[in-house]
Formats: sequence, C-alpha cells, structure tokens
Amino acid sequence: MKVLKFGGSSVGTAESLRKVKSIVEAVEGPVIVVVSALGGITDTLLATARTAAGKDKSWQDSFQAMRDRHEAVIDALIAPERKAALQEKVSGLFEELLSLYQGVYLLKDLSEKTENAIVSYGERLSSHIVAAWLGGERYNSLTMFKTVREGRGDVVDNELTTARVKTAFKDFVKGKDGIAVVPGFISADRETGEITNLGRGGSDYTASIIAAALDAEILEIWTDVDGFMTADPRLIENSYVIDKLSYEEAMELCNFGAKVIYTPTLYPVYAKNIPILIKNTFNPRGEGYDYQEGLQPPGSCHHRHFLHRRNVPDYPFRPHDGGRRGREQPDFLRPGGKPHQRVLRQPGLFRGQYFHRCEE
Repeated sequence: MKVLKFGGSSVGTAESLRKVKSIVEAVEGPVIVVVSALGGITDTLLATARTAAGKDKSWQDSFQAMRDRHEAVIDALIAPERKAALQEKVSGLFEELLSLYQGVYLLKDLSEKTENAIVSYGERLSSHIVAAWLGGERYNSLTMFKTVREGRGDVVDNELTTARVKTAFKDFVKGKDGIAVVPGFISADRETGEITNLGRGGSDYTASIIAAALDAEILEIWTDVDGFMTADPRLIENSYVIDKLSYEEAMELCNFGAKVIYTPTLYPVYAKNIPILIKNTFNPRGEGYDYQEGLQPPGSCHHRHFLHRRNVPDYPFRPHDGGRRGREQPDFLRPGGKPHQRVLRQPGLFRGQYFHRCEE
C-alpha cells in the first residue's frame, strides 16, 4: 500500500488533475491520495477573511471568484452522471463558507477559531472534487486527526490519531486495490471538536502520519519540482537535484528553509523507517523516478557532503514546529546513539548561497 500526497500546484487546474489521475491509476495495489487545496486557495481564503473583517465589501468578489474556479474545474472534468451529486456537496460547503464570511463582515471580528474553520474549506472542497474525479472513496480527516492544545498551538495527539486512522482504513488496507482520498492539513480538537489544522504545509504531515500508522510501503510527495535541490533555483542558477538523502540531511535542508517538504513530515516515517520519494507531477519520469533514488532511511544511502554550520540546536519549544516535547517527534540519532544537531536557521539570500553546492 502506498500513500501519495499531491500539493496545491498538482491539483490547481483541470489539466494538472488529469496528470494526477494518470499517476494514481499507474499505481498497483491500494493507494491513499492526500490532497491540498487548489493552488493559491488557502491564501485567498485567508485574505478574503481579513478583507471581510476590515468591512471591505470586495470580499464578495473574492468569494465568488473562488466559487467560480471550483465550478470550472468540475465542469471540465466530472462526468455528467457524477456531476450533480458533486455540485450539491460543493454548493453546500460554499454556502457554509459564505455564512462564515458574512459573520466576519458584520462583526468585524476574525477569531482564531473562525479563521481555522474558514481555511479548512480549501482541502474539504478539493478532496470532494478529486475523489469524484478519481472514482475513489473520500475519508474525513476531521474524524481521524485529533489535536490537543499546548500553549498557543495545536499538537497532534499521536496515540488517538493513529488509532483513528487504523480504524478508518481497516477494511481498505485489506483490499487488493482501490483509491482513498483524504483532505490534508485539517484536523479537529480532541476535546471540543473545533476545527484546527496541522500548520501551513500540513498536508505533507497528514500523509506522513497515515503512512506511518498503516505501515505503508512508501510515501510519495508529488509537487512541482523534481526533488530536494542544493539551493533555491531562483537564487542559484546551477543548483541541482539531490538524488539521495538521509533523514538527518533532509532535516538540515528543511531547517535552512527548503520548502519541498514540511519539516514535521519527517518524524512519523522516520520512526517507521518508511522511505519518502519526492516527485514532480509535471515531470513524473524525471530524476528520482526509481524509488531507490528517493529519500531513504538512515544508513541506506551514501551521504553527500554539504557545507553546513553546526551550532546550538535551533528547536523552539513549539512541538508542531520542531520542538522537543512533541510526542510525534523522536530525536534523530547518529551512529553510537549521539543526538543529531539541527543546524542554525539562516535567512534569505545568505541561506541560499550558504547551502549552495560545494561537492567536487
């Protein structure tokens, strides 16, 4: 069984969704597909909410544009026999979202609770569309992924979430084939049931938790680049794709600002020794197509040498952002049991140049 995660750029248009379908249908055996919101929708949801809170009526235009975009994707992809049922679900979600925006506009107040509810609609909408397009069964993340409040943030309750995931997919993993679609990013509070989320980029984390809970063969993250690169290609022209990485090296890249993968994603699969493969939806046969060239467990690949600065560990005490108190985040260990030091974060252009290719 494999877990495939598709980011916003991969599900952003009808054309990209056609590529997603060809990728998923090529997988043998059962596959779980985790999806983000349509590209750019999360930012638009938040921006529209803040516009409404500022008593600016232009939020209505933004809302209608989002609605039109989703309906255009449905019209372009979904067969007539499935379209009516899907449109009813999507229309119902947009009516709920409209009510939230109207409340924000009237009260001139955007609380964290309301913002979390609003931003959840991106994945909730996209997952319904993708499930109808792939002919798969949609699973509800809000009933599986449970968080607990710690300080000012929400942290995954690993024990409860893992149990919920195993229960939800108990029959699915026994099958010889099938497609399951899961909205990424979103979750619910363990005590109150209020909508929470796993942080920006949290769809990767959703996929990783599912892969670890179900002992998946591999976790594939499909995005718009061929994999981890030695530097930001927008800053360093001759940056190149790294064919193999250990989890520790991947963590260092993430700490330096690599956006290919959301940092907490590494922890669940690391504990289960499940490899991660980074793939390009728009170049599926590009570098790393062979699973042996993906992100491998420690000790299963040769180590490339990169310039890096070792300093005091940079983990803030926020479990969802690399903190040490999170139950889902085991310490990385080097051979001999010594803790692996994270590297100091470096901002902006300096970071890109600092981590530039130095291999001869």
